[in-house]
Amino acid sequence: MSREKILLIMHQERSDPGRVGEMLRTLGYELDMRIPAIGHDLPDDPTEHHGAVIFGGPMSANDDHEEFIRDETKYVEKLLKSEVPFLGICLGAQILARVLGSEVRRHPEGLMEIGYYTIEPTEAGSPYFDKHLHAYQWHKEGFDLPKDCDLLASGNYFPNQAFRFGRQAYGIQFHPEVTEAMNRKWLRKAAHMLSEPGAQSAKEQLADRQRHDAEMNNWAWRFLDHWTKLGQKVTA
Repeated sequence: MSREKILLIMHQERSDPGRVGEMLRTLGYELDMRIPAIGHDLPDDPTEHHGAVIFGGPMSANDDHEEFIRDETKYVEKLLKSEVPFLGICLGAQILARVLGSEVRRHPEGLMEIGYYTIEPTEAGSPYFDKHLHAYQWHKEGFDLPKDCDLLASGNYFPNQAFRFGRQAYGIQFHPEVTEAMNRKWLRKAAHMLSEPGAQSAKEQLADRQRHDAEMNNWAWRFLDHWTKLGQKVTA
């Protein structure tokens, strides 16, 4: 019997699902990785997959001039109607927020979150976060909390850090997928962004990684174990 597939939507030719991909494989799922930005098609039927994840990228959820952003936005609409488990990470969360009617925008003071920042669970988020989390971030835009959604975690610079819509759709602003190799690559490839307001230096980020990555890893295991079970069919 073939394993159930999870659709992973990424945004650059060399994008890596990192720790999230590794964990999903370990949990027994086959990964179907697609990059619409370089011409990959999205499935016609969302129910072909057990779940779907949209990862981050350097583009904006507001880039309606990009065909792949329009396609991904329409696909999220299909996912929500089909009730297939969905997880949006950073850009993916921002696309989800837009689909649900909220705005995605820059911080009013031009601040960014690049590095480790503490996020705090809300009461609704207590099943997902047992305490505050030192979360790895890399983004310049945030989103308003959509109507009829539960805020699960908040932060200082960008107040909306994790939310849930219905039972099976989640958006998180931070990056649990980032491995140390990915962290070092981002720091090298996007070094120009480390001078932006709010960004932490490469030295600070790597030091914080030593302190906080085990915590991030543990959170990702717990969350993905919960999320993948949302799509399991109940038999009589």
